[in-house]
Amino acid sequence: MKHLVIVGDGMADYPVEEANGKTPLQAAEKPNMDEIARRGRMGMLRTLRPNLPRGSDVANLIILGYDPYSCYTGRGPLEAAARGVRVGDNEVVFRCNLITVEENRVVDYSGGHVTTSDAEVLISELNRRFVNIGRFYTGVSYRNIFVSKWGGGLRATPPHDIVGEEYGKHLLKPDNEESRLLNRMMVESIRILSENQVNIRRRKAGDRPANMAWIWGQGRMPSLEPFSLKHGLRGVVIAAVDLIKGIGKLAQMHVPEVPGATGYYDTSYENKAAYAVKALEEFDFVYLHVEAPDEAGHEGSFETKVKVIEEMDRRLLKKILDSVEENVSISILVDHPTPVSVRNHTLDPTPFTVMKPGLKGDGLPFDENSGLKGSLGLVDGMEIVKLIKSV
Repeated sequence: MKHLVIVGDGMADYPVEEANGKTPLQAAEKPNMDEIARRGRMGMLRTLRPNLPRGSDVANLIILGYDPYSCYTGRGPLEAAARGVRVGDNEVVFRCNLITVEENRVVDYSGGHVTTSDAEVLISELNRRFVNIGRFYTGVSYRNIFVSKWGGGLRATPPHDIVGEEYGKHLLKPDNEESRLLNRMMVESIRILSENQVNIRRRKAGDRPANMAWIWGQGRMPSLEPFSLKHGLRGVVIAAVDLIKGIGKLAQMHVPEVPGATGYYDTSYENKAAYAVKALEEFDFVYLHVEAPDEAGHEGSFETKVKVIEEMDRRLLKKILDSVEENVSISILVDHPTPVSVRNHTLDPTPFTVMKPGLKGDGLPFDENSGLKGSLGLVDGMEIVKLIKSV
């Protein structure tokens, strides 16, 4: 038996009064997702821990069976692994967002979803100006990397947690020589990036400028047990975002580059589906990650979240159902909720379903209420791969 696991990042939500008490999953027209759920068994998945960051880094490590208490060092190193960034033993890796600030406040954690080509120009400018402090690496869109010998013991705040707030209140802490050095770099980046021709052009076009480099999620490079040894399965990761690709590479899973996969609403669902179906010919376990629902949750848009769920259903899940062979189990998971009313991640368990040949399904559509009613009950994320193999 081969296994395809589809993760809708941040897809779970809370009921919205303006939508007659429905969640985006309940409001969306998603016949293919619902077919998988009705033919499968459902439950609720606990993917986060109260005393760890409420992020996709921790959640996806847990889903793949890696104990974050023993292997999680920060988000930055996972993304650096995806890029093949060489990091010294004494160096610290940060995630670096290109964000938008106006009048000393964080307006947008994504710099108006700056394009990767624009980000490359801005990252090059940062490298030229701050060569004595560390090294910047271009990632995808606003998601970039910073490596330095400083900052390992500092506290950093994710920029999506502080939209609308004064950035000065959330700079690196505690106050010491290292934090002052890195905070000064971040504050100076506002002037440098604002004066760059990329942002001058973006403002003229009515786009938000990516006018501040915000570093966070730092840590040293971790080591993961190979996925094949942990689970006895040869695995593939199909993803657009470096965070998930980095986990896959550290776990020695195959991580192909999928053309058109962007980690945003314009991602190529068709190519991701085609790569997943092709991977099942050679590998035992395919982990397909979709970022778009999480982006809609962070933007606080119920309508957009419904739309991307419907796009995922029509352009990705239908193609998969039309193409996979009989000997494949298909599971749909959610790594964490990103409710549009909260615009951030929450600790709530998330719905999941496992469909495989010969398994009697629960006959329920895929949503939060069905997960609570499902026959599989509440499952800890560390056990989900074992459950998928054995159910």
